Order: sequence, then C-alpha cells, then structure tokens
Amino acid sequence: MKNLFSNIKGDAFGGITAGIVALPLALAFGVSSGLGPEAGLYGAIFISFFAALFGGTATQISGPTAPMTAVSMVIIAGIVAANDGSVEKALPAILSVFLLAGLIQIGLGFIGVGKYIRYIPYPVVSGFMTAIGVIILLTQILPSIGYYPKEDTAFVEQFKPQAEEVILENILKEEAGEGILVLEYFKETINRAHSITPEQVLNESQTLAAKEASGTIGALKVLPRALKNINWLELILALGTILIIYGFKRITTAIPSTLVALVIMSGIAYGFNLGYRPISEIPGGIPIPRLEMFTSFSLGSITPYIFTALTLSLLGAIDSLLTSVVADNMTKTKHKPNKELIGQGIGNSIGAIFGGIPGAGATIRTVVNINAGGKTRLSGMIAGVMLLLIMLVLAPVASKIPAAVLAGILITVGIGVMDYKGLKAIPSLPKDIKFGPIKLSSEVLIMLVVLLLSTFWDLIYAVGIGLVIASLMFMKKIGDLTAERSDVKSLKEEAWEDESDFPQQLKEEVFIKHLKGPLFFGSTSDFQALTEQIPNTAKTVILRLGRMQYMDQSGLYAMEDMLQELKKNDVEVLFVGLLKQPRYMMERIDIIPDFIPNEHIFKDFKTCLKWVRSNVEDVS
Repeated sequence: MKNLFSNIKGDAFGGITAGIVALPLALAFGVSSGLGPEAGLYGAIFISFFAALFGGTATQISGPTAPMTAVSMVIIAGIVAANDGSVEKALPAILSVFLLAGLIQIGLGFIGVGKYIRYIPYPVVSGFMTAIGVIILLTQILPSIGYYPKEDTAFVEQFKPQAEEVILENILKEEAGEGILVLEYFKETINRAHSITPEQVLNESQTLAAKEASGTIGALKVLPRALKNINWLELILALGTILIIYGFKRITTAIPSTLVALVIMSGIAYGFNLGYRPISEIPGGIPIPRLEMFTSFSLGSITPYIFTALTLSLLGAIDSLLTSVVADNMTKTKHKPNKELIGQGIGNSIGAIFGGIPGAGATIRTVVNINAGGKTRLSGMIAGVMLLLIMLVLAPVASKIPAAVLAGILITVGIGVMDYKGLKAIPSLPKDIKFGPIKLSSEVLIMLVVLLLSTFWDLIYAVGIGLVIASLMFMKKIGDLTAERSDVKSLKEEAWEDESDFPQQLKEEVFIKHLKGPLFFGSTSDFQALTEQIPNTAKTVILRLGRMQYMDQSGLYAMEDMLQELKKNDVEVLFVGLLKQPRYMMERIDIIPDFIPNEHIFKDFKTCLKWVRSNVEDVS
C-alpha cells in the first residue's frame, strides 16, 4: 500500500484505458447473463475496485469474464425458472448465491487454497474453456439474427395449453397452502380458474417459450424456426460489429477494436434511426445496495445452491490466478495467490450486494493495463472509478446501444476464449487408451467429456466429472509406472550382497523375498500372488522390506491376507528392515504383533540370519 502512488501517471492512463476496454464487455456480459446491462456494469465497477484494493496481483484488472458469466447465466436461468419466470422474484436468491460465492472465495484465501489451484489438470481447463466459447456462440446466435422467442406469436401460441396447466397447478398449490383444498370448497378452485385472464396465460406462455429456447440445446431446437424469421437489420449490425472487431486489429491495437465497433455500429444505428432493438435501459445515479436479498434470505432457499456457489468461487479463483500468472510474466513480479483470492472474494461479495454479476481477473484488460503503463493496484481502482463515471454520465446514451451489437461482441469473445492450443494438440497426443478398435488419448478423452457435458448438460457437474476422470487416470498411470519399479513379481531373483553367507542346506526350508518400491493399490495384485510363488518345502519366509518405503491401505490389507494364508499353512514369516511408515500402518490393525511378533522383526539381515541358524532345521 505504501507504493500505491508511486506511478500515478502510468496507473491513471492504464486504469482509464482498461476501464474503456471493459465497458462494452461489461454491458455485453450483463445482457448475456439475463440480469441486464447494469448488472454487468455494477459487477465491473465493484470487482475492479475492491479486487485491486485487497488483491495480491498489483496490475490485475478484474470484472465479469466469459467463464464466470456463462456459469452465472446457468445459475440465473435455473433460479428464475424456479420463481415462475420472474427475474424480480428470483433476484434475492440469485444475489445470495453470488454473495455466498464471494464469501467462499474469501474463505479459500484464508485457508490457503490458492497455491493448490495450479494442480487442476490442463485437459479439464481446456475442455471447460472451449465449452464456454461454444456456449456463448450458440446462445448468441438468436439475438444476433434478431430472433426473440417471447415475441414469436406463433411459437408462443404452442405453449398456451401448458401455460393454463401451470397456472391451474399454482392455484391448487395456493389453496393447499391456505388449507381450503377439500371437496366442499372445490367451487373456490373453479371460481379462481374462471378469473384467469388472457394476459396471465400469455405471460406464462411467453415464459415457457423463453425457457424452451434457453441454453445451448434450446437454441439449437429453435434455430430452424429462427432462421425462417431473421431480422436482417439486426444480423447486419451483428456482422458489422464482428468485422470491425477483427478488421480494426489489423490497422492498430493502440485503440481497442471492441470499443471502436461499439461506437461505430451504435452510431450508425442511432444516427440513421434504423429502428433497431436497443438493450434495456441502464439506470443512472449511484448504485444502491439490494438489501432485499437479506430480508428475504432463508437457509432453506440457499442450501440447494451451496455446491453451485462453491463451484462458481473455484472457477473465479482459477480464472483470476491464471491471469495473475500472465501478469507476473509481463511484469517480472510474483503475485500472492491467497491474497488474490481474498481480494476477488471481497470484490464479488460487494458486487453482489449492489446487484452485480460475479467476475474474476480479466486477461485482456490486465494486459491492456500493463501495456498502457499500469504498475500498482491503483490502476485497477481507477478502472472501477472510470466505469462508475461513465455510467453516471453516459447511462442514457449507453441505453441506446443495439442489442445485436452486443451479441456481435459476445460472439468474438466466444471465439477468442476457446482453447485452440489444446484443440490443435489432439492429433499429436499419445493414444494410451482403447475402446474396442478405437484408440484415444486419455487427455483428449477428458477434454471431450468436459466439453460435451459442459455444453449440453451442466457446466458445474462437467468440471466435477472431468476432475474425477482425470484423477482416476492419473492414479492408474502412476500406479502402472510405480508397479513397474515395485518388484514383487519374480520368484527367481538375485541374492543381495549380505545374503552370500546364507546356509545352502536351508535354502529349501527358507524362502527369501525382496520387496522394492511402495506396496500400494497398483501393485497389490502381484503381491497377492506371492503366496503361490512360495515352494511347498519352505516353512519360513523372510520378507526384505528395507526398500519398501510406503504402504497404502490397499497394500496393508493385501499384506494381511497373505500373512493369514501363510499362518494357516504353518509358515513362519520374518520381517527384515521394516521402515517407519509401513510399520505404523501394520501396527494400526494389529498385524504387528498378532501375525508378526516383535521378535520376528529384524533391523538387518545379519541378525535375522542368526535367528534362522538357531531356529530352522534342515529336514532334507
């Protein structure tokens, strides 16, 4: 904090530039989320300011990002659907989930989770990021061609019978809550049913139509219908935006091409009075806390979304810390991961209180900030203040921005966020697993599973399933590799140097086995076959354990099973060189001393050999 004002000029220029770059993206992400452009702006303002103030990456610019918005969009759609399609009714629960996600991030920072984020497998991140891009592309097709299901009269008409059923179900639920749902009061139900207005049926039909067309699957379902009802003006505005964004980059990168596209296409649409569809009105004035989220809060209403909030917070952590690494590489500094999580959590929590969508460290905005001269956390704070000033002064102007222009901006974001590096590597990755005649790379399998599940099912569960598959495959690979080095297989093996004096006449009565490497789940099947390797003539087995450094629970029970079998066959077992960790494990379940008494555990082979000479007889 003492260096906060050490680079005022550079930080001011970097923060102002980053704030301008963030404006169109904040508006677009807000509209895409379903809460409106102001939600994107509020998120950008508060997260940028407070994540910079309390975070652990000096040059990071934070705000709504594509991954966070995609997950938020799913959360918002689910909660709105559970609240009769009313955003206003659902808003307290939505903001409570966002607040909880921010608080979880703060908690993750305090318990030191930040340093472990880097262990998330690359195929999971790759599949998820590509899915985010696909989701954004698919969900922005309809607004980019000017098709809105709620406004398609013929499409909405299909849902009127279902809408009447839903309204009637709601009446019955209300009566059940009032305690009047009994036979003699059935007339009340009929009276209420007669009071249903055409407007109510129409509103419910529109809600059902919008729900049918929501998400990636919904967008694909209605796409054929949408293509027959293209609004060519909206399509031209969207295509013009995309062309300017990609074309202007070839001229110069000094001015953000996204901002140029926003200004030019909005100016053309408004200046020529083209009759386009504007985004919803952005309220002017200072943002006001949405305190209704606290008055209507109940543990029961938020409990189903705890896992969702946790996933959102982890995604924000990954998103932010990846950007922190980029910032480190550019500035030759070192970020503080746990402090960064605390800062992001504070920013997301405060943003949620004011009605903003959650966000994270934004790579493009951070790079712009650094290139423009930003060096301290002051630059991120200035970016937030810049957005606030723009909202206060230009809210009426920003409300005139065409919705199709923001759809065009989001399409370029979707294209840009996909992991092309991972996609290009697919042909060259080693094919290490087989499905019948098909060979496939395990990394590619994980990426495709996460990609498909995220796109067409559920982002949150897809990541969880991807992590489970990646963990299982990792365990198998490590198990196979370790098992190769963990020698529990060979019956005929070379004697160790200290066994040269072993009595020749006792070699039929004593079987010596060398265990090298850990005894764990990957090597237990070979170890379990050990009893079959022991000659029938052997009445004493010496296990050389000085190189068995580790034993897991699978190995522990494999050892117990083998000792039980040997004890049943009256075979004496001696341990030589037993190390600390395996001994601790065996003492926990009483293998020592129930199966192996302490006097049968020897520090070295010389001591063991002395016992053998005294206690084993040559019966040949």
